[in-house]
Amino acid sequence: MNKIKNYFIRLWNALLDSTDLDERAVAAIKEAKARVAEMKKELADVKNATKNVVAQSKDVFDAAKGKKRKGKKPYYKNKNKKRNKTNN
Repeated sequence: MNKIKNYFIRLWNALLDSTDLDERAVAAIKEAKARVAEMKKELADVKNATKNVVAQSKDVFDAAKGKKRKGKKPYYKNKNKKRNKTNN
């Protein structure tokens, strides 16, 4: 009878010890999921920044080829041109 009692005591202690391990595993999984979510956000930012860099690098190559700048000119440049035309 004493052997059976010791067996159940050891089994109970083993179950209690494994509970701490399970809690640590759950906490580690939760932390890993949070880090993955943050990494996804950062990768989205990097993707957007990369698109911007690619677009601007194309402009640099076009400028090297001698092409004019595309897009609307800054306001102050348009304003100066208008003044020069009216003064002439």
